[in-house]
Amino acid sequence: MAAPGEVVGSEVLETCGLDQIVEALKLLLSPGGSGSSSLHITKHDVLLATLKSNLSALEDKILRDPQWKKLKLLRDEIINQAEWPQSSVDITWSFTSQTLLLLLCLKETMIRLAADFNPGKPNPRTPEVAPALSPDTLSITQQKTVQSALQFVVTLGVCPYLVAGVGVPLKHRTEFGAVVQDVVSLDAAPHAARRLYTSCSVLLDVARHASLGSLILCRHLGDIAAGLCQLGFCPPKRKPPTLAEEVLTEEERTLSRGALRDVLDQVYQPLAVRELLILQGGPPQSCTGAKTQLRCRTPAWLRRLCGQLLSERLMRPGGVQAVVRGILEGAGAGAAGGSDAEATAADWKKCDLIAKILASCPQQSLSPESYYRDICPQILDLFHFQDKLTARQFQRVATTTVITMSREQPRLAANYLLQPLLAPLHRCLNTTEIPESNMVPGTILVTEEELSRCIEDVYKVYVVGNEPLTVLLDSLLPVLRMLFALYCFTKQTVSHIRSFCQEILLWILEKLERKIAIASLKGFAGLDKTVPSLHPLCQFRAAIQGGIMITIREAISNEDEDEALYQKLSSEQSQVEHLGDLLTCCQECGVAGDFFIFCLKELTHLTVDNEAELKPKPFSTKSLLELEEQALLVEGQEHRLLVLQLLAVLCEKMSEQIFTNITQVVDFVAATLQRACASLAHEAESTVESQTLSMSMGLVAVMLGGAVQLKSSDFTIMKQLLPLLEKVSNTYPDPVIQELAVDLRITIATHGAFATQAVSVAAQSTLNKKGPEGRTEEKHQTSPHTGQESDVPFIPKGVSEPNTTTNQKSVCITTEQLQEVLLSAYDPQIPMRAAALRTLSRWIEQREAKALERQEKLLKIFLENLEHEDTFVYLSAIQGIALLSDVYPEKILVDLLAQYDSGKGRHTPETRMKVGEVLMRIVRALGDMVAKYRDPLIHTFLRGVRDPDGAHRASSLANLGELCQRLDFLLGPVVHEVTACVIAVAKTDDEVQVRRAAIHVVVLLLRGLSRKAPEVLKDVLKDLYHLLKHVVQLEPDDVAKLHAQLALEELDEIMRNFLFPQQKLEKKITVLP
Repeated sequence: MAAPGEVVGSEVLETCGLDQIVEALKLLLSPGGSGSSSLHITKHDVLLATLKSNLSALEDKILRDPQWKKLKLLRDEIINQAEWPQSSVDITWSFTSQTLLLLLCLKETMIRLAADFNPGKPNPRTPEVAPALSPDTLSITQQKTVQSALQFVVTLGVCPYLVAGVGVPLKHRTEFGAVVQDVVSLDAAPHAARRLYTSCSVLLDVARHASLGSLILCRHLGDIAAGLCQLGFCPPKRKPPTLAEEVLTEEERTLSRGALRDVLDQVYQPLAVRELLILQGGPPQSCTGAKTQLRCRTPAWLRRLCGQLLSERLMRPGGVQAVVRGILEGAGAGAAGGSDAEATAADWKKCDLIAKILASCPQQSLSPESYYRDICPQILDLFHFQDKLTARQFQRVATTTVITMSREQPRLAANYLLQPLLAPLHRCLNTTEIPESNMVPGTILVTEEELSRCIEDVYKVYVVGNEPLTVLLDSLLPVLRMLFALYCFTKQTVSHIRSFCQEILLWILEKLERKIAIASLKGFAGLDKTVPSLHPLCQFRAAIQGGIMITIREAISNEDEDEALYQKLSSEQSQVEHLGDLLTCCQECGVAGDFFIFCLKELTHLTVDNEAELKPKPFSTKSLLELEEQALLVEGQEHRLLVLQLLAVLCEKMSEQIFTNITQVVDFVAATLQRACASLAHEAESTVESQTLSMSMGLVAVMLGGAVQLKSSDFTIMKQLLPLLEKVSNTYPDPVIQELAVDLRITIATHGAFATQAVSVAAQSTLNKKGPEGRTEEKHQTSPHTGQESDVPFIPKGVSEPNTTTNQKSVCITTEQLQEVLLSAYDPQIPMRAAALRTLSRWIEQREAKALERQEKLLKIFLENLEHEDTFVYLSAIQGIALLSDVYPEKILVDLLAQYDSGKGRHTPETRMKVGEVLMRIVRALGDMVAKYRDPLIHTFLRGVRDPDGAHRASSLANLGELCQRLDFLLGPVVHEVTACVIAVAKTDDEVQVRRAAIHVVVLLLRGLSRKAPEVLKDVLKDLYHLLKHVVQLEPDDVAKLHAQLALEELDEIMRNFLFPQQKLEKKITVLP
């Protein structure tokens, strides 16, 4: 756009300073009065009088003051070269013209001052001195004056001449703007369009100077852009005007269009986007009506123009970021990442709006494919901002945009978004050919930064976005096994991407169709070799920043083949273990249950196909066909072993709630019955198969017996069991099983209308496993839906046991039953012995008279079983002794203390530790009654602190802490002995475990006494404080330091409450007699 008044350098500029021009602007902008005392004068008249007065004052000053002669000459020169009218009947335009002239003078003066400036060389002796300031630099006060002048130019020279709907009207901005709107005379010469063209062109000419340009464009870009849009693109209202009527020439309109694009290209792009959005306007509104309606409807031509200009901003390099910043910053977030950024990031509506804008192909684009090709890399870059708040906003926008594009253009999104997103993983698949240049061992195929960024981006798109679109699921399927291998590797190291991998795998397994999910799990387990996986030449390696990189594997020499085989086997074993860990996290969605049933069915097929056994022959006598058959047999055996290993891991790691619905339970029973029928067909019945068959049929009986509320649809599902039950009833040799199978078939076929007594008995016997003692042996579980207990493995949620042991009333037992249980307590089989001990414990808890009569015998049995190495046995014995001590504490406690206080010669250290566990349980069970046995307990524990065995010393200190925690004021007589012992051990003991236990005694002591500590420990509190400070400062062990720090925090809280008790707003009222 041509500058209307461009000045060539002259001698005047050499002496004209900035101060005179700024002073002239101040004089022009100074407020004034009307000079009348009339009360009827209006604001319009005041404004007009002020503008006229200021113009006269400026003109007088320039003409009469000799010091302003240089400014007068400069202004006259600019006026002579200007091609626009400076005077008018409308005082507002005259004022605007004089302001524009002074701004041009300011610009030309600043250019010449900067050109003549020669700062000179800096003094090396004083490098800290700031360099000389350029003479064209405006001070803060001068900048404010210039900003005020620019505000007047825009208010008087641009905004009044905008047509309705273009820009924000003046009357809706400020009260002064409403006054200006009524003061401007549009009928006076020059024409409104000419005035607007002159104001915009002069402002753009002034803005060519960098300092002045920042003042103009940062604050007034929207109004200038609105004026240029109107000048260059506004269509005529009626028929085309004649040459005589035409205000602006076509060349001027063309210059206006070019100037608009130039200024939009030069400014900060988010600012340009924001101003164009404001110009484009919101929903249509009426020009008339309530005062709350801020603006008229934006003209259609302006909406189309702003849309076109916004599309051009978007398709430029970095355009996506500019559009996102422009919308977010314009929505109230300030600069991206500012104080309100987090609130903006939480607004999903704005993210959806931006996503729809980015996903829509603009008309300027050649095709949607070319648009996606250009725009998608910029969208992926939005994920990678370092600033946390900025990243929070941009990542949410990027996630929403990727999902929107995947929904609207799945093919293009897959090609230009998802494939580049997953490119680091695809690069290392066994289905990808690695270039020969990268085949050198040790070559890094995927760097740590690439892989970390890839996994984090996948997490943000798939898991955070949480939209199971088909294109998203299909794109992730080829790299699932590689993701699982990466997850397994992270389980062996410390890496920040482990949680990302786990969340991605859990999400995809939950969202996939069940058949596809099971097929993926087969690939994870190695049952399906066709699933794409990590290239055999590639390997994961830990990187220096806590991430992982993928490199080319080193060549294996002949000497390392055994080590490589061991690594391969251990890797496969660990993968199965990690798969079990992963499935434990997705039991609720049913994937784990379905995969367990798949493994059972697979085991059934392998049982049927296992007749062909390997019959080794001499290698020389084998043909190629036989060798191939043998290789297939070996592969089949490997497959069978892998299935067995999977089942073992799943049975070990899965909880009882693995099955989430009746369908899974029925499938489980069907798989078990099929395996039993297959074994019968091949005459391969075994004890395990027989027990499994009994358990599965018992499970059906439990469901039919009322433990599960069955619906009509459930019976329809269970009908698939009818042919299997019929086959069992016809072929199984056990008549009891045959009869039960027949009865179950009848009950299922009649939808429960008819049920025999055998079904109820089978259900009850399954719920209550009979032990050798004739009572029930429980393995309780609690259903989250009913709150009742059940002991059947693999019962779905909602199954409940009708009768629980804890609610049973005590029933008299016979001498024969007691004798049988006592004998079973010595049974060499661990389950029988443990069950007997648990039964005896329950009888003691229920105060069975016959059992309590033989307390000495029971104590002897429990003490002997304490020395057993099996955990279940000795824990049952510990529980029995604790319950027996609760009934007869005087008799039992003395024997236990003697056994605990005995030397190594009589009992092993492990047994003494177990007795210590019993004593701890007794102390907890006695509660306040422990005071009666204070002295023998404390003496025993204090003597135990002097034992040569470090583990026994630590055990004694732990028991001492539990005891002191419950003694309260009764600790007083022995507090000195206890604290002296603890202080000595904490400072002098050689074993770190003992020192930890000593400090833990102090923690328990303070925690138990709480508010009573200052009174009970008043004589030793200072010593304990010194001990804790000593440990914190000098103790080398971090755990002991942690205990001491916890004790100091307890002590700090106690003393604060003691010194500053909580003020209770109470008022005591006494009633006089």
